[in-house]
Amino acid sequence: MKQIKFAVLLVVLFTSFYNYAQQGPPANNKVKVTGKVFEKISKQPLEYATISITAPNDTKVIAGGITNPKGEFDVAVAPGTYDIKVEFISFKSTEIKGRTIQGDTNLGVVNLSEDAAQLNEVVVRAEKSTVEIKLDKKVYNVGQDMMVKGGTVSDVLDNVPSVSVDTEGNVSLRGSDNIRILIDGRPSNAINVAEALRQLPADAIDKVEVITNPSARYDAEGGSGLINIILKKGKNQGVNGTFIASTGIPETYGASANLNYKTEKVNYFTTAGYNYRTNEGGGLTNTEYFKADKSTKGYLDEDRDTKRTNEGFNGRAGIEWTIAPNTFWTNAINYQKSTGDTRDLINYNNFDAAHTFTGTSFRLNNGDTDSENVEYTSNLIKNFNDKGHKLTADLSVSRNTDDSNSIISGSQNFNNTLNDQVQKQIQLQADYVLPLGEGSQFEAGYKGSFGDLNNEYLITDNKGVKDDKLSNTLEYKENINAIYTQYGFKVNKFSYLFGLRWEDTNIQVNLLDNNDFNTKKYNNLFPSAFISYEISEQSSFSASYSKRLSRPRGRFMNPATNYSSNVNIFQGNPDLDPSLTDKYDIGYIKRWDKVTFNTSAYFENTKDVFSFVRTPTGSVVDSEGNVVTPTPENPVEDGIPVILSRPINLGREQKFGFEFTLNYTPLKKWRINSNFNIYNVKTTGSNTYTDNKGNVVVQDLDNQATTWFARINSKLTLPYKIDWQLSGVYNGEQKTAQGKNLGQFAMNTAFSKDVLKDKATIAFNISDIFNSRIMRSYTYLQNDTTLESQTSYGEMQFRKRQFNLSFTYRFNKPKNDREKNGAPKNEGGGDGGGEFPG
Repeated sequence: MKQIKFAVLLVVLFTSFYNYAQQGPPANNKVKVTGKVFEKISKQPLEYATISITAPNDTKVIAGGITNPKGEFDVAVAPGTYDIKVEFISFKSTEIKGRTIQGDTNLGVVNLSEDAAQLNEVVVRAEKSTVEIKLDKKVYNVGQDMMVKGGTVSDVLDNVPSVSVDTEGNVSLRGSDNIRILIDGRPSNAINVAEALRQLPADAIDKVEVITNPSARYDAEGGSGLINIILKKGKNQGVNGTFIASTGIPETYGASANLNYKTEKVNYFTTAGYNYRTNEGGGLTNTEYFKADKSTKGYLDEDRDTKRTNEGFNGRAGIEWTIAPNTFWTNAINYQKSTGDTRDLINYNNFDAAHTFTGTSFRLNNGDTDSENVEYTSNLIKNFNDKGHKLTADLSVSRNTDDSNSIISGSQNFNNTLNDQVQKQIQLQADYVLPLGEGSQFEAGYKGSFGDLNNEYLITDNKGVKDDKLSNTLEYKENINAIYTQYGFKVNKFSYLFGLRWEDTNIQVNLLDNNDFNTKKYNNLFPSAFISYEISEQSSFSASYSKRLSRPRGRFMNPATNYSSNVNIFQGNPDLDPSLTDKYDIGYIKRWDKVTFNTSAYFENTKDVFSFVRTPTGSVVDSEGNVVTPTPENPVEDGIPVILSRPINLGREQKFGFEFTLNYTPLKKWRINSNFNIYNVKTTGSNTYTDNKGNVVVQDLDNQATTWFARINSKLTLPYKIDWQLSGVYNGEQKTAQGKNLGQFAMNTAFSKDVLKDKATIAFNISDIFNSRIMRSYTYLQNDTTLESQTSYGEMQFRKRQFNLSFTYRFNKPKNDREKNGAPKNEGGGDGGGEFPG
C-alpha cells in the first residue's frame, strides 16, 4: 500500500512538472544550433567535443558547448552570421565560416579526423575532472588520481564517491554490500571477488562507473546498484603506450605495461603486469562472560597478528578489427595468476572473574593460496547508421581455480585444512537498439549465464584423520536466462525510459559428502522507470524506480567452516533464498561555471534480506585449547563458548537516505570533489534455532539505526608544477541488532611531478597516514536457554599504513589523453545498449 501511495505521489509530481513545461517560460529571441560530432573512421560519437561560436573574423566566443555521450550538441545563440568551430583533443578541428543563422539550425554530422602530429607532441590541452557527475551515474577517471599509483582496484574503488571498501576488501555502495561488480560491462567471474580486485593493478583501469539505479538493460542482480570497472584500451593511431614501475613499504613492488598499436582497420592492445605485495594487519577481541545472574564469569583476550604476502601476474591481449566502416569485432584474452602466503597468529589469554590471569594458549595458521583465472571475450558491434541503430553480441568463456591450504597448530592441537575450488562460466548476450525518431528509441536483448562451481573442503587432524563434521564437497550450478525490452522518448523537456526484464533462474546446491541435494527454481519480472526534466541547460531533475534482486553466492552459500579461530567461527548457509529490492530515487543536478552539485533522496525496500547472526554452538574450548561438547559427566565449567556466525534470510530491511556530491574548482590549479551520504536502516525479523539441548530458541533481531558517510578529495598544483592530492574519509557509527560498529576515519595523500618533458611522472603516496583505518565494534550475545551472556569489543585492521613510490613513462601518448568514443562504445561491454534519450 505504501508503494502505491509513493507511486501516486510521483505521478502527481511529474504531472505538475509536465504542465509547467507545456506552458513554458517566456519566449526569447534566441535560436538553437544543433548537430552531432563523430570520429571520421569509426563513425562513432565523440563525447566532450567543444563547439565555439564567434562573430566572423573575431576570436571572442559568443556561445558554445560540449557534446553528450551520443556526440550531440545544442547551443543557443541570437540570429546572425557566425563562424562555428568544432574541436576535440588530438583531432583536427573543423570550422564553418560565415554561416547565417536565422532560425533553429541543424548542422548535421561533423566528422573529425585524428591529428597524428598532435599525438606525437605530448601536449596537454585539457584535463578531465577526476569525478564526473551525471544525472544517472557518477564516472571516476582513474588516470587523474595519484592516490592509487602502484595500488590495486580495491584502492581505486575506495576513492570513488558513494563507494567504500572495508578492511577485508568487501565493497559497498551507499553503505550496502548488496551490489553487482562488472568489468567492462560483464559480471566478474572470479570466485572470490574481493580478493580478485586486490590482484588487479590500478594502472590497468581507465574509469569506474557507479550506477545506483540501473535500467532493465542491466542484470537485475545487485539490490543497491552496479559498479562498472572499465579497463584501458588505447585508441591513438600508431604505436603508443605506458610503462609503470613502483615500490613501497611494507615490502611492495611491481611493474606494468600498457601497449597499443592501431592502424586504420586493426587495433592491437595489451596489458601486462607483475606485482609483489605485503600486507601487515592485526586485531583483537576482548570478551567478558556473564553468568545467568549477570555476575562476571571470566574474561578472554584474543590478540591477532597477521602478515600476508602475494605475488601475482596479470595479462590482457586483444585485437579490435574494423571489418567495415560500421562493423567492429573485438577479441581478447585475460589471464591472472597469483600465489600467496598467510601467517596468522592468535594468542588467547584467560582471566577469572577478578581478572586474574589463569592461563594462555595460541593458534597459528600458516597458509598458502594459489589462484588462476583465464577468460576469453568476444564483442561484435554492427552499426546500421550513424543515428544509434545497432546490434551488439557478446561471448565470455572463463575458468577460475582457487586453492588454499593451511596448517593450523595450537598449544595442544593440530589441524590441516584444504580448500580447492574450480569454477567454469559461459555468458552469451545480444542487444538491439532502434531509434524511432528524434529523441526516442527502442531496445531489446537476451542474456544467458551458465556457471558451475565445485568446492572441496577438507579438515584433518595431526594423524591425518578427516573431520567428517566440518569437511564437505559443494557442487553449485547456476543457469540464468534473461530477456529485456525498454523504450525511451522525449517530450519537450521531459525524457522517459520504461523497461521490463524477465529472468529465469535454476540453481542446484549439492553437498556430495552427505547426499544433500537442493534445487532452487524461480523467475521474476523486473520493471524499471526513469523520468527526467530539463529545468535549464545547467540543471535537471530525475526520478526513477527499479526492482532488483540479490542471489546468495560464494561464502554465503558454502557450508565450509572458517576454522582460523576456534572460538569465533563462520559458516555459510546453502539454504539461503534470494532477496528482492524495490528502489526509488529522486535526483537533482545543477552546474555552474566552477561547481557541479548533485543530490538525491533514495528509498530501498528489501524482502528476505541477508543478515549475519551469531549463535552459541554448545561447544566450548577447554583450558588446553581443544574444542569439546560438555556433557553431564564432563561439564567443562571453565570452557570458553564457541560462537558461530552465519547468514540467514532475516526478513525485511528498509533504507531511506540522502546523498550529496559536489565538484568545485575554486582556482584553475585547484579541484575539490566531495561526497556525503546519510541514511536510516530499519530491519525487522527474527532467527529461530535449536540449541544443543534440543530447546527451540527465538532471537529478536529488530533494529533501527542512522549512520553517515563522508569523503572529500582535493587536488592542488603547487609551485614547480608539483601536484598534491589529499583525501579523507569517515564512516559514522552504526548500531546493529547484536551490537554496534564504531566510527572510522582515514586520510591519504600523494605528490606527483612530471619530468622528461612531460613524458614521465614520478608519484609518491601514503595510504592511511595516521594508521587509523581500523574496524572497531561491540557485540552483545545471550544464550536464551542458560541466560548466560557475553560482551565483546573487537578491532580488525586488514592493512596498516603504506608508502608507495611510482614512475610512469609514456610514449606517443598525451598525458591526459582520454579514450575516444571509437569502436566499440561498450568495449566488450556485456550489459551495453543505448543511452538515455535526450
